[in-house]
Amino acid sequence: MNTKAIFYHAGCPVCVAAEDSLAKAIDSSRYHLEVVHLGSDRARIAEAEAAGVRSVPALVLDGMPFHINFGAKLSDL
Repeated sequence: MNTKAIFYHAGCPVCVAAEDSLAKAIDSSRYHLEVVHLGSDRARIAEAEAAGVRSVPALVLDGMPFHINFGAKLSDL
């Protein structure tokens, strides 16, 4: 059974680099990875905030937000 993992980003160079690295590192036999570009899909910003995301890039894995490096605060999007 695959658990959903959501990678939120805003398209900045920090975010794109993190996506490139994380997408390769996530075990696809354990997780279904969804990539959400919050700059393009602003309707999902509230969803990211509700999941505990405060800045991007961030990965929500098993309901826990993990902030990776620092690209932008959600409030700046």
